[in-house]
Amino acid sequence: MDVLNDLMGGFGSAFSPLHLLLAFAGCTLGSLVGVLPGLGPATTVALLLPLTFVFDPTGALVLFAGIYYGGMYGGSTTAILLNVPGETASVPTTLEGHPMARSGRAGAALATAAIGSFVAGTISTVGITFAGPAMARIAEKIQPAEYFAVMVLAFATVTAVVADAPARGLCSLFLGLAIGLVGIDSLTGQARYTFGVPELYDGVQIVAVAVGLFAIGEALYTAARMRRAPEEQMLPVGGRIGMSPEDWSRSWKPWLRGTAIGLPIGALPAGGAEIPTFLSYNVEKRLSRHKKEFGKGAIEGVAGPEAANNAAFSGVLMPLLTLGIPTSATAGVLLIAFQMYDVQPGPQLFETQSALVWTLIASLYIGNVMLLVLNLPLIPLWVKLLRLPRPLLTAGILVFAALGVYALSQNAVDLGIAVLFGLLGFGMRRTGYPVAPLILGAVLGPMAETQFRRAMAFSEGDWTIFFTRPLSAAILLLSLIALAGPMAARALCRNRDREPEPVG
Repeated sequence: MDVLNDLMGGFGSAFSPLHLLLAFAGCTLGSLVGVLPGLGPATTVALLLPLTFVFDPTGALVLFAGIYYGGMYGGSTTAILLNVPGETASVPTTLEGHPMARSGRAGAALATAAIGSFVAGTISTVGITFAGPAMARIAEKIQPAEYFAVMVLAFATVTAVVADAPARGLCSLFLGLAIGLVGIDSLTGQARYTFGVPELYDGVQIVAVAVGLFAIGEALYTAARMRRAPEEQMLPVGGRIGMSPEDWSRSWKPWLRGTAIGLPIGALPAGGAEIPTFLSYNVEKRLSRHKKEFGKGAIEGVAGPEAANNAAFSGVLMPLLTLGIPTSATAGVLLIAFQMYDVQPGPQLFETQSALVWTLIASLYIGNVMLLVLNLPLIPLWVKLLRLPRPLLTAGILVFAALGVYALSQNAVDLGIAVLFGLLGFGMRRTGYPVAPLILGAVLGPMAETQFRRAMAFSEGDWTIFFTRPLSAAILLLSLIALAGPMAARALCRNRDREPEPVG
């Protein structure tokens, strides 16, 4: 009953005119930016970070909830119409959504993606409502050694999942950890890696890092490909935007299965959206009665992965709110938004910031409904937006990102940091280095260092505490498996490919 009372209080705040307006603005802006080719949810949230600084913490986070969900919804439009996934988790949508668009069924593909995302988002938010407080109570009992081990697990899984080569993922992660060390050491009071620049004593401005890596880096990468790669041809939205009775009968089970796959994996401290979306696609391919349609435009291949994607993204909020641990690049940028207002997610959040967190959860319900109402009627508008010249869109992103970073602190150093990390992000994209481990290392690095030092203080300098405590040792073992498992699987596949065919 306490949960329901708290939720009703959250709805009372979320239904205020200002918060409703901010939720609507967030959903619209998130969808508008998320629909642009190549801009995933992480880039969308990073690009719009500076907009929220004029609001109070509760209003800003309500706006971000809308932007977060809107960015997820927007990615399906480009995946279906342009065959351009906003991020890795959207790849399964392109496998069936784009063939559906080529066969004149883009309206049905967009509709099942939108409705499936609504179903998954609503069920996942119910899960956050009831499981979040319980998970926070459990998290309060976690000791520093286990907390540090959980962060190591998050580092390992994100690095293993998003990187084609583990060595590149680790390089990106360690670079992010090094960035997190810049500033005044909280224990000794000594300046670390500041190079005598006073503006760096408080650390590198993470907002500038996020905007540079995602927004500026993505814009530069897109601009560099304009002459070499032909602009993607957008398919028209043929027929009405909706679903036939047969589409409904073929989609509702994949929606539920996708939600059942995405939510628990996303809610894990080492979750993410990539694994559940591909897993959902494979499950639907096996269970479907229309196996011959896969690869040619099977609606189940859009419904399941889109529901899994949205459920996983919603589930990611659980470890973020209760443990303060982001398990994806988008959640990492969202954690930056919390920290901008001196709000630290973690076990105490439900107690110390009860009104804020329940208003945020209530706004997730409202945002889901708004997005369902907005997205289907506004699809023709998004289609017109996608017809704008690519150079104009890229230039607009660069200008908006630069103005946003400068307006946030009115400091030329932060603008320089954003440009520097924009160039770094561009170089990483060109050379195949993943950006997600870098941003997670930069955001989580200081927290991991704090927990490591606390554990060492409790053990009086005995580093074996991480292995003598059973839970900590088990989590670190899982981290090793998560990192070494994909490496072993890739090596096994390479050896199998090299084996000569038997003769005769």
